[in-house]
Amino acid sequence: MPLKPVAAQGAPTAAPVVRGLPDFTELVDLVGPSVVNIRTVERVRQGARSGSPQEEQMLEFFRRFGIPVPPGATPRGPRAERDGDEAERPRGVGSGFALTTDGFIMTNAHVVDGADEVVVTLSDKREYKARIVGADKRSDVAVVKIEASGLHAVKVGDVNRLRVGEWVMAIGSPFGLENTVTAGIVSAKQRDTGDYLPFIQTDVAINPGNSGGPLINMRGEVVGINSQIYSRSGGFQGISFAIPIDEAVRVSEQLRSTGRVTRGRIGVAIDQVSKDVAESIGLSKAEGALVRSVEADSPAAKAGVEPGDIIVRFDGKPIEKSVDLPRLVGNTKPGNRSTLTVFRRGSTKDLSVTVAEIEPERVAQRSEPKDTRQPATASVKTLGLSLSELSDEIRSELNVRGGVRVEAAEGAAARAGLREGDVITAVANTEVRGLKEFEAAVAKADKARPINVLFRRGDSANFVLIRPTTR
Repeated sequence: MPLKPVAAQGAPTAAPVVRGLPDFTELVDLVGPSVVNIRTVERVRQGARSGSPQEEQMLEFFRRFGIPVPPGATPRGPRAERDGDEAERPRGVGSGFALTTDGFIMTNAHVVDGADEVVVTLSDKREYKARIVGADKRSDVAVVKIEASGLHAVKVGDVNRLRVGEWVMAIGSPFGLENTVTAGIVSAKQRDTGDYLPFIQTDVAINPGNSGGPLINMRGEVVGINSQIYSRSGGFQGISFAIPIDEAVRVSEQLRSTGRVTRGRIGVAIDQVSKDVAESIGLSKAEGALVRSVEADSPAAKAGVEPGDIIVRFDGKPIEKSVDLPRLVGNTKPGNRSTLTVFRRGSTKDLSVTVAEIEPERVAQRSEPKDTRQPATASVKTLGLSLSELSDEIRSELNVRGGVRVEAAEGAAARAGLREGDVITAVANTEVRGLKEFEAAVAKADKARPINVLFRRGDSANFVLIRPTTR
């Protein structure tokens, strides 16, 4: 007779971790009426050709994901009546959902971008022409308005309660197929694929036309806006991304009140802090945002931020990864006075900064210092460096108090990435203003460990670790 397994004496029987597959039918009934189909139309000069809805859907697919249009994929159909007139042509299809009962609809900015006309179709097949209230390309959030009342507004969920592995559902119009329901799980949170938004990653099937539709948890709450997929072929391959709803609502509130989104900026170019650099400069762990450069006359420059600083806190909030800084600053109202905590040469310092408004498509101007170095040189053999003093002109151009110029780099210095023309401003957490200070700092450094070196290349600052050679 077969033996039955017996639980250990006195040990409670564990409850099953997974109790069964979810039933989404009630969620569809609850949220389905809130989801809308969005069609966009563009006006083209007479002589342009229009194609079938299937052809237009395929073109929207290519446009959205940057895929070259194959030969023969251009829509073909009857010509418009007379040359010189305008004709309307379908441009794309997306999804959205009712944010309020009085007609405000949330969707993606790329769904309505470039549209001359937006048509919203409700789940009961009623159609309305919509007005674009505002669109924010940086977050890919847009709000449109239809003249309707009594809509089924969605319930907004708490993204902080969302857990990896939790079941979620999407409703949208993939390829124009309205009210299509797909489901899956949350694959990851805080996925860094954008400057201002940490995306929710899921394995919910999302395809062209799903963009702008809601991501729904098992409580029937919207926790995200389906926005992107990761794909090598252009089709769904198990990875999709949604904009967290709390971030989207924050953007939508500004769009509804002013038609645009205002973000803060302080004027720094930043990079990640590596584990090796953190250990070498005495930072407890690899955190913060390494300041590569500071824009002239920017809020950061006026506050005293220097290239090579590591910003570890903004208004008391920790900067765990470099991408945290632009998000925190971006969500700060321009004109606010905030506190930056920077790690500089072994200690932290609080700086007061007045946040400015971000400028669209701001391009930082780079300039290389002129070669007007002084001829005095020194050689540090263990590091593989030949150095010279800085001229007053180079100090002024780089806006540094001092440093030494690299005349040649070989051996350990070359392997670390230094090259001729770089300007070293600190060694082993010690500021250097000239050759004597550089040599003194190297003499005091522990030669058995890598030596951290802060240097400038043009207007950009960075750390390298030099492992001295012994002779």
